[in-house]
Amino acid sequence: MKITLHTIEMPLKVPFQTSYGTYYKRESIIVEIEDKDGAIGWGECVAFSEPWYTEETIKTSYHMLKDFFIPHILQHHITAPSELNRILASYKRNNMAKASLENALWDLNAKRQNNSLAALFGGVRKEIQVGVVVGLGETKEMLDQIHAYVEEGYNRVKVKISPDRDYTLLKEIRNEFPILPLMVDANSAYTIHDIDQLKRLDEFNLLMIEQPFGDNDFLDHRVLQEVMETPICLDESIHSLEDVKVAVALNSCQIINIKSGRVGGFQESIRIHDYCKEHNIPVWCGGMIETGIGRAGNIALSSLPNFVIPGDVSASARHWEEDIIYPEITLRNGKIDVPTSSGIGFEVNRNQLEKVTVYKEIIK
Repeated sequence: MKITLHTIEMPLKVPFQTSYGTYYKRESIIVEIEDKDGAIGWGECVAFSEPWYTEETIKTSYHMLKDFFIPHILQHHITAPSELNRILASYKRNNMAKASLENALWDLNAKRQNNSLAALFGGVRKEIQVGVVVGLGETKEMLDQIHAYVEEGYNRVKVKISPDRDYTLLKEIRNEFPILPLMVDANSAYTIHDIDQLKRLDEFNLLMIEQPFGDNDFLDHRVLQEVMETPICLDESIHSLEDVKVAVALNSCQIINIKSGRVGGFQESIRIHDYCKEHNIPVWCGGMIETGIGRAGNIALSSLPNFVIPGDVSASARHWEEDIIYPEITLRNGKIDVPTSSGIGFEVNRNQLEKVTVYKEIIK
């Protein structure tokens, strides 16, 4: 087995601003796994350059991949991606680094079986409904973006908010789009002391408010959910199925956001999906400004039956002038087709990958 790590940088078409900060480019690690027969699987590490979203960064993920995870798995004969969690169980967290390897193994395994990822996952949809995220910015700029996305056919819009940009901003958006399916994402910017401020947002008929408090604040989220009509969705709080069980037991939320990178891969994502389905907790697939490689995995995951809310699985053109896959992911009547060809269902554009690669290392 040969594993190649491609560290890439891709400029964003539009800067993306959250309560954490503003991104002008996306740094990622593309994982390429080649087996002895020449079959290749692709994965993507979706950590950010700074430890704002989780404790992981691109640099720490690269360190874990190169110095710990890859040397360890090369000592084993892996026949299925489900074996990876057991093999790496002695290493704590670093879920995004682990997921990049596991997701590449899923792609490789699907190609060996001449099957699609969605089929291996147990997906039931031929197409998925998708939404889009609008970062914080000038209000007119955000309204113009929403108009453009609605015209493109996106089924719902998520807006980033912060304690100093919420009520007035949402009032203007609602005045412009009175019936648009709308949700907001706080990225842990609030505390329990802001509870009265958050309760005011109930008047905007939101699909949900995503992660208002810190990632460990299960009890505070429960207190807020008890007094808020708007469903709370947990994102940064959910790193594993065990976190979901805690959230459900405490009634900390009504919706769960599943990101394979955040929870350590597709296997754990599917376990969370199944548990939430059993407990009548709807789930949806969040986005991490992925390239087409990571986005293709999100499409397959979103084909599972309990992904009932349009996810952040937008078209390639949402962020990139040119993606690193072909054909690029496109939107059709507000939906994206679930690939039926083997693996992730897209080919990697090696010429474009080389253009955006700033460092490459082969480990075998």
